[in-house]
Amino acid sequence: MKTAVTIAGSDSSGGAGIQADIKTMMANGVYAMSAITALTAQNTTGVMGILNATPEFLGQELDSIFTDIFPDAVKIGMVSEKGLICVIAEKLEQYKAKNIVVDPVMVATSGARLISEDATDTLKQKLFPLATVLTPNIPEAEVLTGMKIKSAEDMIRAAEQISKEYDCAVLCKGGHQIHTANDLLFADGTYHWFEGKRIDNPNTHGTGCTLSSAIASNLAKGYDLQTAVERAKEYISGALAAMLDLGSGSGPMDHGFAIKNEFTSVN
Repeated sequence: MKTAVTIAGSDSSGGAGIQADIKTMMANGVYAMSAITALTAQNTTGVMGILNATPEFLGQELDSIFTDIFPDAVKIGMVSEKGLICVIAEKLEQYKAKNIVVDPVMVATSGARLISEDATDTLKQKLFPLATVLTPNIPEAEVLTGMKIKSAEDMIRAAEQISKEYDCAVLCKGGHQIHTANDLLFADGTYHWFEGKRIDNPNTHGTGCTLSSAIASNLAKGYDLQTAVERAKEYISGALAAMLDLGSGSGPMDHGFAIKNEFTSVN
């Protein structure tokens, strides 16, 4: 069985972060492990509190994983402190980690900044150059390039700029900002569009976490990057189309929509 590790924060409501990553990896047929960067007290309506791990403890988590069950892929989600980012980069280099998917969680879809300028600079310097692929949304791509993205052509220019700067592939996620669900993959000097299925579901909590984890899962299984993204987008479309409706805010998706067997049946 192929393996993957998620390095991210915990979501106590289970829709995003570590919990979404583990569900996604399992649903995509890989063995999931985790190194928790922070505990969050949150639900579908918002975040009530955050408790970061210490860099020392995060280092121990990563040592424990890489020295025993070496992961075939790595997904990195929200890391909000410079010290934690440095430890992750150090350990990935030390263990020569492969298939690294970085979801650069810096800006909320609303446009609100989620991490400090200092931490953002450290992400750029230490972590992004190690990535196989970065998966920014439009606001994050705007932060990374300093340009406004208003069209498909802007997405191409932004993705190319990020790819050249950090020497990695870039999946620029369309979303509602430019009225398209299409995503753009820029890799090895060329680009490819993935047509998205517009699904009318207000419950989209954890979509970024889920997509990046599904990509990592497929890379772990040996798929090339373009195929891994294609399969990940099909999976997330299915999870959204299942129309799970939990909580009073923006609820989670049904990560297990395709798992149907005697153990999942309801009495």
